[in-house]
Amino acid sequence: MNYAELGYVRVAAVAPIVAIGNPLRNAEEILRWLEDTRLAGASLIAFPELSISGYTSEDLFFNQDMLDQCEQAIAQIAAAAGVQVVIVGAPLQLYDGRLLNAAFVCQHGRVIGVVPKVSNPNYGEFYDKRWFVSGAGIDSFIDHPVLGRFKVSTSQLFLLGETRFAVEICEDLWQPLPPSSYHVLAGAELIVNLSASNELVAKSEYRRDLVRMASAQGICAYLYTSAGPTESTRDIVFGSHLMLAENGAVLVESERFDFSGTHLIGEFDWQKLRHDRIKNNTFAAAARPENYTIAGDSAGAVLDTLNRHYLCHPFVPDDEDGLSARASEIFRIQATGLARRVMASHAKTLVLGVSGGLDSTLALLVCLDALAMLNSAEIKLLPVTMPGPASSAHTIETAHRLANAANTSLEVIAIDKAVSQHLADISHGGDFDVVFENAQARERTQILFDLANKSGGIVIGTGDLSELALGWCTYNADHMSSYNVNVSVPKTLVKYLCRWHARHRASTALADALVRVLDTPVSPELVPSDDGEIAQETESIIGPYELHDFFIYHYLRNGFSARKIYILAVRSFTGKYGNTEIKQWLEVFYRRFYTQQFKRSTLPAGPKIGSVSLSPRGDWRMPDEADVSAIVAQIKQF
Repeated sequence: MNYAELGYVRVAAVAPIVAIGNPLRNAEEILRWLEDTRLAGASLIAFPELSISGYTSEDLFFNQDMLDQCEQAIAQIAAAAGVQVVIVGAPLQLYDGRLLNAAFVCQHGRVIGVVPKVSNPNYGEFYDKRWFVSGAGIDSFIDHPVLGRFKVSTSQLFLLGETRFAVEICEDLWQPLPPSSYHVLAGAELIVNLSASNELVAKSEYRRDLVRMASAQGICAYLYTSAGPTESTRDIVFGSHLMLAENGAVLVESERFDFSGTHLIGEFDWQKLRHDRIKNNTFAAAARPENYTIAGDSAGAVLDTLNRHYLCHPFVPDDEDGLSARASEIFRIQATGLARRVMASHAKTLVLGVSGGLDSTLALLVCLDALAMLNSAEIKLLPVTMPGPASSAHTIETAHRLANAANTSLEVIAIDKAVSQHLADISHGGDFDVVFENAQARERTQILFDLANKSGGIVIGTGDLSELALGWCTYNADHMSSYNVNVSVPKTLVKYLCRWHARHRASTALADALVRVLDTPVSPELVPSDDGEIAQETESIIGPYELHDFFIYHYLRNGFSARKIYILAVRSFTGKYGNTEIKQWLEVFYRRFYTQQFKRSTLPAGPKIGSVSLSPRGDWRMPDEADVSAIVAQIKQF
């Protein structure tokens, strides 16, 4: 498997041991790291600012012997560079007497381009202008007696397989309008920063946020490499802070203060970045800079392994602290959206169907929060449970426990007779078919809307994002409501939200009821059983929700192909689901997602919670008649 075909590029950042003022010794160290990272499969390796000479060489930058040795060292490194791109920092002496702090980009045995530093800091502990001039405005080719012919310019992109990268140096990132702002608009999907950023209390957090937000603003990957503790520590200390970020998320980060040299290897996904840029109209519409040139080789590297890990539950934070903060925020968004809708409609009641299942339970919790926000004695919650031919004693009891724990009075309206009469009226044969199932769902929805009319209220929807993606709802039944608080919450997140509420916010009685809900299999309860227990389990019919949520996330959020989603699912769920099972449910996902769009085209309003939404008014517009046959045929070949 060549993961490069899926858009992955492996890159490396290194903070080597530095011999200050000894370029030839530093070249030996860098060449050692070249071999290590080449064996690790890195297509690009970046070293810190002035890594050839040492950033702290000070007035040695005026020494011609050292400048000559820098050229010799770069020549050695360039000669060793093959398909792998190598970027090192060194001074560049121009023929007109100027000295630049520069990044040398090497490939295929030569220097293919040089990027000068634009912003030389001259404040606090920095006095770079003593030695270097700004590279702003320099855009010319140089025929160098040692290093050959190359271009010196900030307006350069370099090829890295099917993607492009650009370079900026240290302080360039910290200025109000960094060069990377232009680089990304010119087409760079990776920014490489060669830095020498010293350590101060809390500076690493600031630096991390700076890199992370630069990657978000540019919708790019950002590889950051900084000088280490073997630089001079006379007045300042360097910590070898290395990072790789991708569109607002730090993917990999190094430990700091390693005297033996340290490195980082990570993979970014240029296909994902390109998808995110296409979807972001602000980025797509921004004016593009002119006069950029492109250098390098477009031959892509073979990447036969992938170190990048994808969460099985991408909608759910992978740590308890992150989940707690996220859960609290989600409840606030849901409750605020509902409270505002209540204010606009002047509703006196919140009419909610409580089934004893997960989705209606989450909606109940949101209703309680919204009522607390509104703080009005005139607005009431009206929970209704509507047992029918297939309702189990277990879920009926759960509905009562939830209402009691929430200090509300549960209204019970059985639908057996109404459903039987309706089926008789339409001459239904009595089979437990789709007509039988949907008649129950539509009868319940009719009751809820009629109760809302009667009480001057609105009907609160409960269907979640996963059900909407799969079309696992009855058209013009549970599909419909006055306002759906769960419309952007996927099933895996519904479970975690209910569990979080039970652990952190609920009374003992409510927590017990929530645990009971969580322990109940997900079921529509529309087909009766002989023993009165739950006869249908949704996940045995349409597949595991955790798989579908994985598919939904990477299809909608990242725009991945079916093949890429399949490969990542196989990797992420190894040991839990076999390849055949994953392929089976992936086909189900695509078939249902395409054929059930007509239900999403007529969705009621509801609050957007995260970056993935299926609202036909905002995030997802798709023709109801889209043809999925070609994708299904492809999946069958996996």
